[in-house]
Amino acid sequence: MRISSSRRLFLKSAIAAPAAGTVFSRFLSAVEAKGLEKSDSGLNPIRDETTGLPLLKLPEGFRYQSFGWVGDVMSDGVITPEGHDGMGVISQTGDIVTLCRNHEIKGAKSFGPAELTFDSKAGGGCANLQFNVKSGKWLRSWTSLAGTVQNCAGGPTPWGTWLSCEETVIGPKESFRDVQYEHEKHHGWVFEVPAEGKATVEPLQALGRFVHEALAIDPAEGTIYETEDRDTAGFYRFLPNEPEVLTKGGRLQMIKIKGKDDLRTGARTGIRYEAEWVDIEDPLRRNTPGKEDGLGVYSQGKDKGATTFGRLEGCWFGDGVVYFNCTNGGEAGLGQVWSYSPKAQTLELVFQSPRHEILDSPDNLTVSPRGGLILCEDADLKPLRLHALSRKGELKTVAVNNIQLKSGQHGSLAGDFSGGEWAGACFSPDGEWLFVNIHDPGVTFAITGPWEELGV
Repeated sequence: MRISSSRRLFLKSAIAAPAAGTVFSRFLSAVEAKGLEKSDSGLNPIRDETTGLPLLKLPEGFRYQSFGWVGDVMSDGVITPEGHDGMGVISQTGDIVTLCRNHEIKGAKSFGPAELTFDSKAGGGCANLQFNVKSGKWLRSWTSLAGTVQNCAGGPTPWGTWLSCEETVIGPKESFRDVQYEHEKHHGWVFEVPAEGKATVEPLQALGRFVHEALAIDPAEGTIYETEDRDTAGFYRFLPNEPEVLTKGGRLQMIKIKGKDDLRTGARTGIRYEAEWVDIEDPLRRNTPGKEDGLGVYSQGKDKGATTFGRLEGCWFGDGVVYFNCTNGGEAGLGQVWSYSPKAQTLELVFQSPRHEILDSPDNLTVSPRGGLILCEDADLKPLRLHALSRKGELKTVAVNNIQLKSGQHGSLAGDFSGGEWAGACFSPDGEWLFVNIHDPGVTFAITGPWEELGV
C-alpha cells in the first residue's frame, strides 16, 4: 500500500542516526579550533545523461539526469512552469517513486486545468513526477495543483501526500513590490496534494495564514512543524484534531524558548534550550491589529512571549528530531541549523556558519536515510553549492551549480544560471538517489553515487 511505504520512509529516517548534539559536535570543534575553510576541490564538471551538457560539478563516481526543464511539455500536455522549489518523495509502488514539486510563482493566471485551480488569476502550484529507482530513468510528470501563489516549500506526509505552502499573505487585487496582481482570492495557506488523483484545492486554513516556507511531520504523534520566511519569524506546530485528516482542524502554536525572546543572534552550540508552546488564538489573522504588516499570526505569539528567528526556511524530520534552517541567522548573518526534540522539548543549535566559504544562507534541507543532512544554498554568490553535513560531523560540498547555456543548447534558454538557488532536496527511500531542483532557470535532477563516502 502507498500509505505504508510512505510511513516506512519516514520511520527509517527517524531511527537512522543518533541525537543531533552528538552527531555534529566534532565538526563544530574542528571549525572553531582550525578555522576550517570549505573548498570545491575534488569536484569536476560531469555531463548530464539527459542533455550531454556539464550542468553540475560533482565528486568522482557520481552521475545524474536532468528532467522537467521549464518550458518542457509535461505528460498531461501542460507546459512545465518556472520557479522549481520545494519537493519531496510522497509514495513508492514497486520501483517507481512519485515526487511532488512546488512552483514558486505569483503569476497572472493559472497554469493548470480548472479542476485543479484554486484561483484562476494565480500562477503558482505543483507538479508530480515519477522516477524508476531500479532503471534510473525519469518516467513522466503532470499538473497536481494550480492557482496558488508563491509555493515555496512544504513537506511530505506519512500518509502519502504533499503539503504545499504559500509564501505570501497577498489578497485579491493587491500589489506587491510595486507590481499589481489580479488575484481573486486570499492567499497564505497550505494545500494538500495526493500522489495520484486530484487535489481538493481547498486551503487547510487551520494551519495558519502567514508567510509559509516548509513543514515537517512527526510520524509518531502526527504533529506538524512549520517555518515562516520573514526577517522576524516564528517556529510553529500544529496539533491536528485527527491525524491524517487535516480538514478537521486543530490547534496552532508558536515556540517560546525560556529566557530567549530572540535567537537570531546570541545562540551557542552545546546548549539545550528549554521550549514551551503558546497558543495562537486566531490562526487566520493576517495583520497585527492597526497595521498592514502580514504578521497577524506572529504578533499573537510575541504577545505571549514567543521567540523570534530570522528567515526560517527548510524543515525536515529525522533522527527523532525536527531540523530547520535559519537562513540569515547567526552572528555573521550566514545561517543557522537548528534541531528541536519533541520528546525532550528542547531546542539545540546544530551549526552556525562563521563565513561564506563554509556555508552561505542555507535554505531547503533534507535528512538522508543514513542520517546525514543535505543543505541547499540560496545566496548572492556564484556558483551556488549543495552541502552535506555527515553523521561524523564533516561538512562537504557535494555539488556545484555549473549551468551555463549557449543559445540553442536547451530550448530558448541562454545565459549563466550558476547563481540559481538549490531547492527541494530529498532522497529516494532506499537512499540511492538524491532529487533536487535548481530554481532558475527551472530544472530537476536525479543524482546518484557513493553517498556513504560523503557520510550522507
